[in-house]
Amino acid sequence: MNEALILIPGLMSDARLFGQQTVDLSRNRAVMVVLPHPVSTIEEISANVLQNAPHHFAIAGLGLGAHVALDVMRRDMARVTKVALLSADPLGETPEAAAAREKRMLLASTGRLVEAMEQELPKAALAASSNRDEIMTLVEDMAFALGAEVFMDQSRALQRRRDQQKTLRRATIPVLILAGAQDCLVPLRRQSFMAELMPTARVQVIDGAGHLSPLEQPEAVSDALEGFFNGPLILR
Repeated sequence: MNEALILIPGLMSDARLFGQQTVDLSRNRAVMVVLPHPVSTIEEISANVLQNAPHHFAIAGLGLGAHVALDVMRRDMARVTKVALLSADPLGETPEAAAAREKRMLLASTGRLVEAMEQELPKAALAASSNRDEIMTLVEDMAFALGAEVFMDQSRALQRRRDQQKTLRRATIPVLILAGAQDCLVPLRRQSFMAELMPTARVQVIDGAGHLSPLEQPEAVSDALEGFFNGPLILR
């Protein structure tokens, strides 16, 4: 049996974000989905992950979940065998982005979570496809299931996140960066920048996907993750 895999969804997403991947990857390993809440800093979330994880494990995260995975690497890279980062941005939040996030937090705190999510994840963040509306309906459903308080906590965590470039530079484990070809929230150039800092990383682009590739192209993402996690420990 391969090492356990921890999957960490992104902002206002639950286990359904990785539904297909959980089914597919569970054939060869134990798969656990850890939601990034209820605490309000990346460091608290990553500490909880490490406290409850097996001694050695692989990890994958999208968006906020990728920030958590990076902080797990920062804290205890020796326990992590492989990492997959989806729609990931390693930098801290700029003052402009933090100010815009405050406006979305205000919307959520005054009963307008739908508006906040429409600004946080507009339809244009997904690739144009026949199932885009269906995915957006699921996004809304996951957000309502988690609620405004979780939105506030996760937004604060993103505002306060640290720049992880040092973590990337000292990475010694295999890292796969999965980027949606049409991701306008975290452009491909930003994700490719991460790979340039890590000698053990490679970028794989998922065609026909934007910011939520596990939902937009579930089979392609499962294939990429299976090939990576079932492959050798050395990428190059």
